[in-house]
Amino acid sequence: MATKLRIKAHWFKPDQAKSPEQTASAMAFIAWRIALNMLKRMREADFDIDAGPAYFGFVREVLVFLLAGIDRLAYAQLGADARTPFTTALVLRVAEILRENEADLLGPIAGDDYRDRFIDQFNTLAGHYAEFDWSEAEGPDFAFVRYLGSRLEASVPEKDRHWVIDQVMAIEVPEAVGMLQRAMQGVFSTEPRSTRRGDMSGD
Repeated sequence: MATKLRIKAHWFKPDQAKSPEQTASAMAFIAWRIALNMLKRMREADFDIDAGPAYFGFVREVLVFLLAGIDRLAYAQLGADARTPFTTALVLRVAEILRENEADLLGPIAGDDYRDRFIDQFNTLAGHYAEFDWSEAEGPDFAFVRYLGSRLEASVPEKDRHWVIDQVMAIEVPEAVGMLQRAMQGVFSTEPRSTRRGDMSGD
């Protein structure tokens, strides 16, 4: 049975206004956890994604997909003016998380930077994803999801490439998008709620 990830996505003090940077930081951490969960589920489904460059290659692709979706949802939540600082802060925070993890596990790279590499990848692929649709009600359209699947083919061995698109489209993306949408609703909610252990603190 695939691992079920539970994400707490409510602020400790939801009635207090949050800056774009605070909200983006919360969503960056959630996106990171969702991407790692997708990787774990793929491994549980017997896809061979080895620790090392392939591991982070997979995670980066999923993160770009998730951030492209968050950007669409942020437009509906924040409007055009607030969307830009939010998405900028979001991408920069995810890039920092990646740099910390890649440097720890793979070591530093001469003449390059993991952070800048991810930012460049996001800037390039965001333009590709912009050609597809992701609505607040329906989520990503077929082409949006299939593009992710096609990008992930390079992250798995030859023996798994025939199945990766079907696995991603039919099983992994619906799970990930559901978690992402619920997280966005929680993070952007200003409705009072009872304090529960594990909620995100806005302090």
